[in-house]
Amino acid sequence: MPVDTARALAAAPRTTEISWTSEDVQLYHLGIGAGVPATDPRELRYTLESRLHVLPSFATVAGGGAPGVIAALSMPGVDVDLASVLHGAQSLRVHRPLPVRATATRTDRITAVHDKGKAAVLVLRSDAADAEGPLWTAEAQVYVRGEGGWGGDRGPSAGAPEERDAPDRTVERPVREDQALLYRLTGDLNPLHADPEFAHRAGFDRPVLHGLCTYGMTLKAVVDTLLDGDVTLLRSWTARFAGVTYPGETLRIRMWRGDGTVRVAVGAVERGDAPVLAGATAEFTRR
Repeated sequence: MPVDTARALAAAPRTTEISWTSEDVQLYHLGIGAGVPATDPRELRYTLESRLHVLPSFATVAGGGAPGVIAALSMPGVDVDLASVLHGAQSLRVHRPLPVRATATRTDRITAVHDKGKAAVLVLRSDAADAEGPLWTAEAQVYVRGEGGWGGDRGPSAGAPEERDAPDRTVERPVREDQALLYRLTGDLNPLHADPEFAHRAGFDRPVLHGLCTYGMTLKAVVDTLLDGDVTLLRSWTARFAGVTYPGETLRIRMWRGDGTVRVAVGAVERGDAPVLAGATAEFTRR
């Protein structure tokens, strides 16, 4: 089969030198909807170089190049059609606040291949460090449709209990019509997010927003709403991609604050709150 489990797991880690500047950080922030209103001091922390701080989810695009989903497809033992691939989940743990500019080393490796019956799930772990030490650890779960059923380990369940209590906060964030076109300039040039013909081949009515754009938009809403915009408080951010977002829609983001955690669910308003992110949790340091 196109996913050779033994070869993928036995492959040596792939190490890459990456670097970024304040302009890369600003572009990412604009790609996830920062800067509205443009003169709001809270937004200038994301857009103005003299005040810039880095939303931790920038780690998913730092250094440019192929994002986790595409990177997983170039690993040894993996030879699949991009149109059969979906980003299933993403987790991120930051070890310290991300610098505005840096040169770092990122190490990628496949740590698991799960058999979900109708799909294979690749788990790509990425660790990044600079001269001062570890920066972040990320895991991308990549669903490859039609490649399961070989009798392998199913892995953990993707399910999460549904929230029954009223959320502590609910906010809505509009997705611009051109948001995917802007976000893809951070490095994810998957045609699924721009080319209608490719999107149809992948089973969608039209191009969809990058899951990691929704991931970043949601984290920014959590940080701005419940952490007073203090990005340094965030320790981890995990979410499962339960559905797609289409450019032009509105995200309804519901938040339940716990003791050092925020649980989050995201739906598309125009489609009756159709789930977009589920099982999402942010961990933060209490002040």
